[in-house]
Amino acid sequence: MAEIIRHAKPLTVSPLKASQPIGAALAFLGLRNCLPMLHGAQGCTAFGKVFLVRHFREPIPLQTTAMDQIATVMNSDENVIVGLKTICEKSKPDVIGLPTTGLSETQGTDILRLVREFRAKHPEHARTAIVPVNTPDFNGCFESGFALAVDAIIDTLVPETKHAGRRHKQVNVLASSMLSPGDIEAIKDWIEAFGLRPVVVPDIGDSMDGHLIERQHTPLTLGGAPLAEIGAMGESIATLAVGRSIANAANRLEARTAVPTFRFDHLIGLDACDAFTQTLAEISGQPVPAKIERQRSQLQDAMVDTHFMTGFLKIALGLDPDLLKGLSDLFVGMGAEVVTAVAPARAEILESLPCATVLVGDLEDLEIAAATSGAQLLVSNSHGVEVANRLGISLLRAGFPLYDWVGGYARGWVGYRHARQALFDIANLFLGQHHDIPAYRSIYRSEAVSASVQAQAGAGVVRH
Repeated sequence: MAEIIRHAKPLTVSPLKASQPIGAALAFLGLRNCLPMLHGAQGCTAFGKVFLVRHFREPIPLQTTAMDQIATVMNSDENVIVGLKTICEKSKPDVIGLPTTGLSETQGTDILRLVREFRAKHPEHARTAIVPVNTPDFNGCFESGFALAVDAIIDTLVPETKHAGRRHKQVNVLASSMLSPGDIEAIKDWIEAFGLRPVVVPDIGDSMDGHLIERQHTPLTLGGAPLAEIGAMGESIATLAVGRSIANAANRLEARTAVPTFRFDHLIGLDACDAFTQTLAEISGQPVPAKIERQRSQLQDAMVDTHFMTGFLKIALGLDPDLLKGLSDLFVGMGAEVVTAVAPARAEILESLPCATVLVGDLEDLEIAAATSGAQLLVSNSHGVEVANRLGISLLRAGFPLYDWVGGYARGWVGYRHARQALFDIANLFLGQHHDIPAYRSIYRSEAVSASVQAQAGAGVVRH
């Protein structure tokens, strides 16, 4: 069991974490025809929008209640009521996500009460679902904000039912923030290979994977989990919860619908993939498809090919807890050593990491610990570029945000095929950084003689 350490620092240097409201906003962006509206100042939403736009390289629909100085001091309730009314009238979304921010939380806003007041004043907008969630950015991190939003989605949009198993081929997938659009697509293909139909919540694999449309702009999300499908999650035969951070959402869904839940900390690496594949085979009653068997064999071959580079490799990781656990298991499973692990916020899963200690801190903590432990490879988001440069080691980009790597948002980690590619990438980073020992040259070696011999060899006149 890893020891969790948090240094007493008066301030954060080079923040590792992204805030809870940004994570919650991304979760809502995985719903179809949705528009997130952050309850806070305009700058709070603008800052989050920049993060999301740079990461996904797509227009991001995001609104704000635009709290100003007067509303902050006096009362911001009207900002929420008017904002919801305006969005319902102009954009007509199916769902409005309503996360709070540090400003509104410090003010003491009761976001649930404000939604009830809006419903009472404007019954004409009853068709639009509103999902409020408390996500102060002075607590938690990107991952926890995403998880809180998923929990709120289940609480608001999934009714209590007793019809578990009515849809014999449907399975629910609760996705944590560590899953990229590429990961979501891979999980869908994985499940469909067993003849099952996945309902992914939230489905950023459908909404954030890039769209080209005839209209120049749309105020709502394109793609994502439809409201009707979310409401029918209680009729599925099973729920697959990927990521320890969404445990509360999985518990709520199971208690509300009695649909059995299968939980996975991650789906990265051979052991995790085997566990998921076996679960799908048991749920579907089908044998493992030949295609997946082939992908497993390819991963095993890649493990043999790359273990020369990964064996005893010293790794430093700075990631959100779920992804930190997944990639740590992948490295340790290949013979590497996790010498430094830094998370932006405390989480239960950190205690199960395969290392001695886990730091809860920032990129400065990551840099100091990595330098002290002699790390040879750094794993973090794009904010870790300068850290890697100063340490003189390679950076494997993972997590959020990835703004300096085109297509980084689509990079997949889960499944046999993506694990295989990850091993190739890790091995190539090591080879690019590795320098062989130079050839030994005797101090008695005559450079003049060597040059003469080379000249004669070039002329084809070499005497013995």
